[in-house]
Amino acid sequence: MVRFAEQEERTPATLPQWLQWQARQRGKELGLRHKRLGIWQAHSWSQLEGEVRQLAHVLWEHGFNPRSQLVILSRPRPEALLAALAAHWLGGVAVLLNPLDEPSTQQGLLHALPLEFSFAEGLEELERLRRSKSPFRLRLYAEARGVQAQAHELDYSALLRNGPFVQLEPQATPEHPAFIFYRQSTQGQIQQQPLSHRALLQQGQQLVTAEQLSPQEEALAARTLAAAGQAGYLLAPWLMAGFRLNVPERLATRDQDRRELGPTLVAGTRETYGRLYEQTQARLPPLGSLSRRFVDWALARPRSYLSQYLGEWLVRRPLRDVLGFSRTRVPLVLGDTLPSHIEAFFGDLGVFVRAWPDSSDWHSHSPPIQSSEVASDWMVTTQQPI
Repeated sequence: MVRFAEQEERTPATLPQWLQWQARQRGKELGLRHKRLGIWQAHSWSQLEGEVRQLAHVLWEHGFNPRSQLVILSRPRPEALLAALAAHWLGGVAVLLNPLDEPSTQQGLLHALPLEFSFAEGLEELERLRRSKSPFRLRLYAEARGVQAQAHELDYSALLRNGPFVQLEPQATPEHPAFIFYRQSTQGQIQQQPLSHRALLQQGQQLVTAEQLSPQEEALAARTLAAAGQAGYLLAPWLMAGFRLNVPERLATRDQDRRELGPTLVAGTRETYGRLYEQTQARLPPLGSLSRRFVDWALARPRSYLSQYLGEWLVRRPLRDVLGFSRTRVPLVLGDTLPSHIEAFFGDLGVFVRAWPDSSDWHSHSPPIQSSEVASDWMVTTQQPI
């Protein structure tokens, strides 16, 4: 637990203030790692703060202000995360969209969003933003392969080389939205959920306290952050507890990277655990075989002394290693809870998944939401969001 009373420090009240605090307290310690070309790249807390301040300066030069939104269309990668924090540093809002959503459906949403400032993972995501035909001031992209940049489209890595740092202190206030999540209903209405810095930090503090998270944790960010649960139960705890956040090279390698890393904290979804369950079931010996009967005996509860000892070393521990849960002490499911048979299976392995549901409700609200408003639930507007 982080304590401030002894040092008479003011507790950070926003996400960028927590980043700033971690950089001052744990400057040289690792805050984030990501895999690129098969090699883990490490970033200290001071390096992370420096990159965020460089990026904030670029946004500021192009007119980004506390009323601005940065639309981010990307899979999990450090650049997207730091771009969001740069927007927060200037008091603005990050809008997180999932690039895995159906392009035709998402295009209607992009037409309705303010796209003055945006971040695209690569060429495919950049093309989606271009097709919206919306006026813009700045588009950033992380992966330059195949991109022929147009006016005001900048390569993320190139613009940060020896770039200046923003001199402003973090401008966001606790009540200001940090993220706005959008979706389009089947009736064509735009639904949005603003999440303030205060709300995110309250969620994060609940998790840090309940699970006794410390700087020694290793967490894996294998899912897109384009969901309220990931922002509240992974991003905020990371900044508050100061543990290491690890980003896989790509979604296709997330299982391999998790096995290699052996994270202590796994924040997955119903789909994450369901996919791992199906993969495991497909690899088990055939039903009725001697080997399968031994596996079932080792997993069954209650256990005798013999099954407890032999089952752990010959079945349960190897299965946890294969799944990448060898060191996991905080397995979480965000959003919808697990089906009972999947929850029971992981429990048999010694992986007791705790549910942290998304408490947000979807409901209609006729007036449009302004970006400066703070709300704790989803609302609907038929007008273009500001």
